[in-house]
Formats: sequence, structure tokens, C-alpha cells
Amino acid sequence: MTAGRPGHAAGPEGPDAHGAYGTDGAFVAAVDGLADPLNDPLPGGHTSPWFRSDTVPAAEPAAHSSYETGYAAHQSLHQAPQQAQGAPNEWYDPAGYQRDWYGPQEPSARMAPADSVSPVAPAEEPAPAPVPDPPGPHAEARTEVLARIPSETESDPAPDPQSASAPSPPAPGGRAERRRAAKGRGRRRPGAPPEQKATPAAAPMSRVEARRAARAAKDSPAVIASRAVGEVFITLGVLMLLFVTYQLWWTNIRADRIAGKETNRIQDAWANGDRKPGVFAPGEGFAIMHIPKLDVVAPIAEGIDKEKVLDRGMIGHYGEGKLKTAMPSDEQGNFSVAGHRNTHGEPFRYINKLKRGDPIVVETRDAYYTYEMANILPQTSPSNISVIEPIPVGSGFTKPGRYLTLTTCTPEFTSTYRLIVWGKMVDERPRSEGKPDALVG
Repeated sequence: MTAGRPGHAAGPEGPDAHGAYGTDGAFVAAVDGLADPLNDPLPGGHTSPWFRSDTVPAAEPAAHSSYETGYAAHQSLHQAPQQAQGAPNEWYDPAGYQRDWYGPQEPSARMAPADSVSPVAPAEEPAPAPVPDPPGPHAEARTEVLARIPSETESDPAPDPQSASAPSPPAPGGRAERRRAAKGRGRRRPGAPPEQKATPAAAPMSRVEARRAARAAKDSPAVIASRAVGEVFITLGVLMLLFVTYQLWWTNIRADRIAGKETNRIQDAWANGDRKPGVFAPGEGFAIMHIPKLDVVAPIAEGIDKEKVLDRGMIGHYGEGKLKTAMPSDEQGNFSVAGHRNTHGEPFRYINKLKRGDPIVVETRDAYYTYEMANILPQTSPSNISVIEPIPVGSGFTKPGRYLTLTTCTPEFTSTYRLIVWGKMVDERPRSEGKPDALVG
């Protein structure tokens, strides 16, 4: 409990007529003895965060006794809030208080700019200059609270990397000012760039740990083998896809182009009359086959060689060795031919759809030979050559005549078996008489 002031003791009749401090002047001596030099502000400084030197009027010199000075300082500490609300031109600055706690505010209709505020005449009796807090049990607590409140005059300069490690000079003022300056140096202000935390350097690894890390970074043999197998399979898949594309698409384009050129060449030769009938070299085209129902127009060449005839989109005539058959112009016999069912032009792909009576026309240099489809053998062995004999076995023909035999592979995209279609000649028309009805209609 704070001791009573001189003159306000128990009474003139009390045990101590001069107050709790004894004789006259003991209070001043006690105050001077308890003053803390660290808390005593330097000239021009102040311990209060809301102190504004420009708002304190110049005090006229007045002679006060030591007792009056200490009593006025004690009274000013407790009467500061009341004076801040009503008395102008004092050390308390409401605008600075609001700016310290809420940041800079935009000027509004309710807040006039500071320049537009007219100065107020100083009071007749200026407030006494602030002095350090009187000694008491709560002096340290008040100093801590004031130290935590940011000062308006406290600047917020950008951090200098070169001076970050250098010790800062002591802040002016008392102990509270030095505490605020020390705390302000490590505090991040709004708008300032965030401090970049230094990444701690990794501890160096030992030789054993380095070897283990190197081994862990390498792929195991199983991973390398699986990766190689995967790449092989991917490569094979791409190659197979390219091969299928070549077989199903490109070979047809190439064969159709070659067959078309051969057809034009045969027709030009007939128009020029530079060839005699009945003499043909292997692979040489000599006739043209028309199947109107299947929209097939393909040249017929001598022989059944795969590369020279069949893979070029042409139809091959069995005309060599034991497989030699008759020509369309012969009086009797079996004119037998072969062609691809899939790929390489595939001229016989849909001959299994022919019905009895469907026309098949063979055009030569001198005449048009028209056959009608008579019978079909869906499947037989590739070695069964009886199907191309003069009287083909299984065709239903029983006596010699002028026949036609078409052979191709079956099932589709394989060469396991052979599909056979037979026909019988029903018309022979010289070219001078024009095209037969099967080609005209």
C-alpha cells in the first residue's frame, strides 16, 4: 500500500506530526533515492507510446518545489485518460493511438485530414512535463505494458542483409524504449516481405551410406530385364500392326494399280493389232475377266506364279506342266484360273456369293466368251487337282464340254483349303458384234 502524502497523515495529533516520511524534505529524498537511471528518459525522449512532442505546448518556466513536482507527476499519471478526452494540446494523441492499433485508415467524411484541422491555442496553464512513474508496487507492470504497445514514431525500415548480423546501437530513451527497439527488429511488419528461412545444410553422408544410396538409385536386374522385355513386345506389336496394315490395305492399293495398268496395256495392244492369239509368255496378260455381279474387272495372265501374277492383282491361268488347261477359244476343255481371295487386289474375294445362272465373261482379242455359274465346292484340299480336269470331278458335268473353273483360298485370310466355282459356256460373241448382254445391261 502506498504511504500517505505529507499533510494527509493521521492527524496533527498523531504520533508523527510531519507525516509518514518524518521530517520535512524526507519525501523528496526518498523519491530521488528510488529513481531508476535506466528508466529515466534521455533528453528529448519519452517512455509513453502515445507521446507527441508537437502536441505539448512550451511550458513556461515556473518555480516549483520538489514536493510539488513529484505530487504533480503522480497526479498526471492517474488523470491522463480524463485529460485526453477533454483537454486539447496534450501528450495523448487519439489519432496516433488509432493508427498504431488499427493501421493507416483511408480519409472519410467522418475523419478530416490532419492538415485541415485548425490548431488549438495552448491552454493557459500547460500540463507539466512528464516524469518517470513514481515508485510503487505496479511500476514494473506498467513499464511492461507500455513496452508491448508499438510506438507511432517507431519506423519500419526494410531489413538490410549486410547489417542483419551487425549489432544495432542502443536505442535512445529509457529501458522501455530499448525493449521496444529490440523487439521491433525481429518483428515482421505488414507489407514487409516474409523472412526466408535458411535451409539447414544436410549432414554429410558416410562412405557406406553413400554406397547404399548409389545402389538404391540403380535399377535392379529384374527391373532392367522387365523393361527390356516390355520394349521388345512393344516393338513387335508395332511391327505386327505395320505388317497387317501393309497386307490389308497397301497391297490392295498397289495390286489394283498394277492390274489397272496391265488391263490398259492389253486393250491398247488389241487396238494396235500387234499380237497373235495363242502365244503367251509366263506372266503375260492375254485376256480380261468380267464378273458383273461382283463388279470385278481383272486381267488374266499366263501362269499362276505368286509374285509375277497373283500378287500383282491379276488372275492366273493354269497353263504349265501337269496343270495345263484349255483356252476359252478351244472347242472343248476346262478353262481353269486362280486368284487371291484376300489382299493383293483380292479379285475372287466374294465368288462364294455367286448363284447359279450368274454370268462370268472372258474377253479376249477376238471374242467375248460368256459362262453361267453352274456349281460350287465350298472346301477341298489344295492337292485336289481333279477339279481342273477336262471334265471336273464334283462339278456335276458328265460329258466333255466348254467349262470354266475358278479356284481361290478358304477360309478368308488363310490358305488351308480351296474354294471351287464352276461355270459352263453359254455364248461366244466376236468383238465385231459388240459386247454381250451381260456387259451391256
